[in-house]
Amino acid sequence: MTISDDFDEIMNYAHFWNWLPDWKIAKEVYVSNPNSYSILSPFAYAYLEEIIRSTTSEYSIEILDEDGKPRKRKVGMELIKLAIEENNSENPELVALLKKVEIYYLKSQATDRGDNRHSVAHGYMHSIFWEKVSFEILVHDIALISKYARF
Repeated sequence: MTISDDFDEIMNYAHFWNWLPDWKIAKEVYVSNPNSYSILSPFAYAYLEEIIRSTTSEYSIEILDEDGKPRKRKVGMELIKLAIEENNSENPELVALLKKVEIYYLKSQATDRGDNRHSVAHGYMHSIFWEKVSFEILVHDIALISKYARF
């Protein structure tokens, strides 16, 4: 699969109103300027988390605590754990892909200069130091998991 094929696969399953227009722009930007990967990576990470959320009971509902107040949604590794738990018996292919994308959500350390979302989110590594190949692997992983989105 080429990077162009990966973008197309993502767009085949993207939510028509919420994400498809953005993925079309992301593809146009990346094709015209392949050095744009560092500014497109945060968008791709946000989308990956949304796909994961769409496979859980937390998707598209407001979660309330005992007092009826909005509760924080699970994010990162907690969200992946929830998705694995809720899909474990009915969808082993999705669970395998969820376990594969856990690497993007591992907690970073000050010595970690990895290309995962936490290295940037925790201030250990500026996104300008991400690599093109890492972005393309991320897009490929999103393409693989896209067919499981429940938008």
